[in-house]
Amino acid sequence: MTSLRARLFQAIALTVVLCVGLTIAVGLVLTRRAVDDATLKDVEHQAALIAARERSAVSAYTNLHPVRPLFAQQHETYRAGTDVSFLPESAQQRLLLDRTASGSVTVDGRAYFFAAEPRIQGKYFVLLRPKSVTTSGWTPFVYGLLIAALAGGVLAALAALLLARRIARPVGRVADASRSLARGLHPEPVPVEGAAELATLATAFNELAAQLARAREAERNFLLSVSHELKTPLTAIRGYAEAVQDGAIDAREAAATVSLEAARLERLVGDLLDLARMNRTDFSVHSSEIDLAEVADDAVRRYQPQADAFGLSLIAVSQGPSPAVADADRVLQVVSNLVENALRLTPPGGEVRVVTAPGLLRVEDTGPGLADDDHPRAFERFYLHERYGRERAVGTGLGLAIVKELTEAMGGTVSVESEPGRLTAFTVRLGVPARQPARTA
Repeated sequence: MTSLRARLFQAIALTVVLCVGLTIAVGLVLTRRAVDDATLKDVEHQAALIAARERSAVSAYTNLHPVRPLFAQQHETYRAGTDVSFLPESAQQRLLLDRTASGSVTVDGRAYFFAAEPRIQGKYFVLLRPKSVTTSGWTPFVYGLLIAALAGGVLAALAALLLARRIARPVGRVADASRSLARGLHPEPVPVEGAAELATLATAFNELAAQLARAREAERNFLLSVSHELKTPLTAIRGYAEAVQDGAIDAREAAATVSLEAARLERLVGDLLDLARMNRTDFSVHSSEIDLAEVADDAVRRYQPQADAFGLSLIAVSQGPSPAVADADRVLQVVSNLVENALRLTPPGGEVRVVTAPGLLRVEDTGPGLADDDHPRAFERFYLHERYGRERAVGTGLGLAIVKELTEAMGGTVSVESEPGRLTAFTVRLGVPARQPARTA
């Protein structure tokens, strides 16, 4: 395939050749016309001088011997007499009006420039100079034009080569870096230089490479975290299975542990499937006008047995209907994740509340809470699990990430406020119907 540099050079070179050719053609026409005009004026001037001399002669045009050498030098001939029928009709008319005439004429098959003077003593004087004589007059101009065109063509070719190289080099850098990126390497950022379009291309590639690097790093961290989370329960299950096989532990105790670890695996796989569905292009949210108070009551009913088993108070708090524009199933999933986390972390005797208002849903608990520097990263995948996994009964580390992605998919936002040991609140804000103001508390 022809390179961009070669195509640019060919296009510029062809344009230069066409322009130079057109310039030479126009220059030749103009030069020829200028030389012809100068020659004709010279013939007119020479004829006028001879006519002026003959006006004072006793017999006009009978003694032209002194100027014949000049005629021979210019290859000129003359005719003096009453017959001017060989001249064009327009020239004959001017001579009849006693005016000078000049131009071109063909006599005996040969082209001449002519200059005719009015009658002196009844005789006309016509000076003829062959047009072929003027060829030597404009040939040097032709050579000059050709030399100038050749020099201009060489300079233009050099400029075209440099320009094509300047344009193609940034594109080539981006192409080389793209190939390196496709091979899984991490190319250096390409220089941002050249015209605006080339600089924009380089900037866009650098941004793409940076985003891809971040995505690869995030994917690597995600896979490492998932591998770690899968490995822990699998190791426990395998260990207890081997212990039962060796008779080193009671089967009921091992079964209970295996059941707990299997449930943990089930939750982890379910969370991963939820995240995978969200990242699919066909993931959809069917928003409509819903009542958040009804969703909160449903979530409380679902988790009431678990709250009772943990010795916790789980209540829904609402001052009336709490309209919002969202997907009821997705909102229930959000509330369920938040309530499940709260129940898991709140010590016995504590309280978990689901508070609703128009466009607002908040899950509060009296658990250990979060430090201030944890708030910005609380919704990152596995962050809280890695941060508190050895201290608290945390889940898979994906629940809050699912809450955030679901809420944003419905056009809402989620935030966290915490006073460690006293109150921790996760607040979800959603759109409200046009007739309802959103609650800011």
